[in-house]
Amino acid sequence: MTRKRLGLIILTLVAILFTGLSLLGSWQEPQFQSRLELYQTNIVLQAASWEPPNDNKTNFKLLQDALIGVKPLESATEQYQQARKSAQTNLEKAKKQLVQLQSEPAKTPTNPKSLSEYPPVTNTSGQLQQKQLQQSLKGLQKLIVELDLRLGILQANQGKIDAALKTWSQLQQRSDMNLELNKAAAALAGLWSDPPRILPNAEQPIQNNLEGWFRYTALDQLYRLQQRQDALAELKSIQQEAAEQAILKLAVIGTVPPLTAFLGVGLLIFLIGQRVVKGKAALLAHNGDVRWSTPWDGETIVQVFVLGFFLMGQIIVPLTIERFFTLLSIPRPTQNIRIQALYVLVSYLLVAFGALSVLYLSIKRFFPLSEDWFRFRLQGKWFLWGLGGYCVALPIVVIVSLVNQQLWQGQGGSNPLLQLALESQDTVALAIFFSTAAVAAPIFEEVLFRGFLLPSLTRYLPVWGSILASGFLFAAAHLSLSEILPLFSLGIVLGVVYTRSRNLLAPMLLHSLWNSGTLLSLFVLGSSSQ
Repeated sequence: MTRKRLGLIILTLVAILFTGLSLLGSWQEPQFQSRLELYQTNIVLQAASWEPPNDNKTNFKLLQDALIGVKPLESATEQYQQARKSAQTNLEKAKKQLVQLQSEPAKTPTNPKSLSEYPPVTNTSGQLQQKQLQQSLKGLQKLIVELDLRLGILQANQGKIDAALKTWSQLQQRSDMNLELNKAAAALAGLWSDPPRILPNAEQPIQNNLEGWFRYTALDQLYRLQQRQDALAELKSIQQEAAEQAILKLAVIGTVPPLTAFLGVGLLIFLIGQRVVKGKAALLAHNGDVRWSTPWDGETIVQVFVLGFFLMGQIIVPLTIERFFTLLSIPRPTQNIRIQALYVLVSYLLVAFGALSVLYLSIKRFFPLSEDWFRFRLQGKWFLWGLGGYCVALPIVVIVSLVNQQLWQGQGGSNPLLQLALESQDTVALAIFFSTAAVAAPIFEEVLFRGFLLPSLTRYLPVWGSILASGFLFAAAHLSLSEILPLFSLGIVLGVVYTRSRNLLAPMLLHSLWNSGTLLSLFVLGSSSQ
């Protein structure tokens, strides 16, 4: 056995261990989906306060009911209660982890997954893990307080004043609650007390700690008690404008994806029916059994992923970026969303450059390759394959995601880029995020997973087996347990589209449409809090 092969075996074992531990580490991390659902709930609450024009009130009211449901307050309350329960569960688990870490002797831990919004790095000391858990605890404690503030307002608006006052009273008694949130809880409790108690400067903590429908509702109660008719009229005007925008957002969110999914279901039924009727002549059967002529062996495949994807992506690039930020005296983590977005883009481009460089050097000696390798052809039906694949992927991934949510119950981790994109309303930052997710990611990941990995695997597996294997590795590479099933199903559709079209532009288009749709939805949902 050569030293090169021995080193590759060792690195492969390290990569497998790293990936496994990172996936296990994501078990304790909250899913992004629960936060996303709260944002959508906030839009629904805003839309529920919309008052249609009098000249066509009946028709507009039917539209409003169709978009927000019959009992929006009850549904929102249930959603917030579920989110609070999930946050409390994660808080208890984080406390147990912290106690366990503090009781262990000082040693280098085995969980290398970073809890921050940045890519994992190699500094995984016990002290760092404890610091990360303490930060996570503070974040969860603050989240629970914020949820309780809003739950109290929801309870008060449903006439459950005693329950609301109890919720805010318990908040004020918490020792871990910061002063600003305590002031907000006291101000809210005073507004709904009998008799009401308007605290000095009660408006400021409401403005600082609440947004959207919750802020409007609290300010409406305050202005009514203060008998400030001008402020009430201005608030009403602002609220109606926001409610109208919320209706439009719900119309986009509630019609475009379902319509696309409906088309996807119809297309899927057509393709399956055609496959049954026409057999080998059907579209789904086209190139379905045709393997690639792969001149390299499994060692080359492992070399590309271990050296290019793992070594570059998880060790060399993160350390290089850390050093670069240190030299520029840029604090990490930074609160500047543009710097965060730029950091993500630069990191991704460096990882892509490193991995593709390793890929090129690994297969260079086999040039020239046959024409079906890494094919980019503007002619043909690649656009229809990519667009049709997106329509088909949408209902499949949505169904799998619904099952997945029940399986993980709000845990399993998520892509940190999604949270950044959701909370950022900075145009420059969003443009950078879009460049990363909708341009760089589809090009790099499709070249690597569909352009190289899938065809290479056909040397050892049938085409359908290569699609499944490459789809699973594509999902596992994202290092979040809760994302494996949805991304696996997406990877299968990407693999089918590529093997049938034999053109990398098709899965790149599908991938770009998927990420673009996700980012646009996040932008729409995130703007509801502005």
